[in-house]
Amino acid sequence: MSSAPDPFSLAGKRILVTGASSGIGRQIAISCAELGAQLAISGRDRARLASTLQALPGDGHVAIAADLDRQEDIDRLVADVGVLDGMAHAAGISRLVPLRLVNRAHLDDIFSSNTFAPMLLTRGLLAKKRIAANGSLVFVASVASHIGPMASSAYAASKSALLGMVRSLAQEVAKNGIRANCIAPGYVRTPLLDGLQGSGGNMEGLFELTPLGMGEPEDVAYAATFLLADASRWITRNYFVVDGGLTVPMDIYA
Repeated sequence: MSSAPDPFSLAGKRILVTGASSGIGRQIAISCAELGAQLAISGRDRARLASTLQALPGDGHVAIAADLDRQEDIDRLVADVGVLDGMAHAAGISRLVPLRLVNRAHLDDIFSSNTFAPMLLTRGLLAKKRIAANGSLVFVASVASHIGPMASSAYAASKSALLGMVRSLAQEVAKNGIRANCIAPGYVRTPLLDGLQGSGGNMEGLFELTPLGMGEPEDVAYAATFLLADASRWITRNYFVVDGGLTVPMDIYA
């Protein structure tokens, strides 16, 4: 007697994870591999990307170093990655800068990495038919797009723009059975958050506002693997908040 297939398994799926050299992206890649997926991982830092590749269980994984702020790197990644069953886009940057100190260069950096890169990469993958029918596209956004933390106007705006893109994209690709969703993490223990603290942010008070405490990369990765799996086959255009209860008292999603 054969057992029913596990809808949470990623066995037989080929998945691209960007930003896989550290933090949330690295953990998403590891968690996908643990569930049986074959991974193509991408990131800017070749040494750290190689470290992630070594950490992946299973066979057939590949690492493709790419700076997604560069169109030629996006084109090369699209050409080399093959046909995918899913993508988890976790690449991005954040800096704490009050609006009065924001300049054009800062805006260009933030929007290039957090908004333009995922849009242009997704455009390339779809144009070259790199996403299989019934595939899944997952984008790591942020609760910052709703709560607007102090001194993060550019970052919050870039993630709000990403959310708007995904909501439109989900309607465009649904005819092919492809799903598109956002994950909105709260405060997660990653090098990105360490960088925010290092740039002058006092994050301790915000951590104390999170009822379930500081998140770990695994907490976001579990959400990503669910959205990449067949278990979420009827979920699209969704904004999946994973924040340990940070935004519950704010009632901002009503």
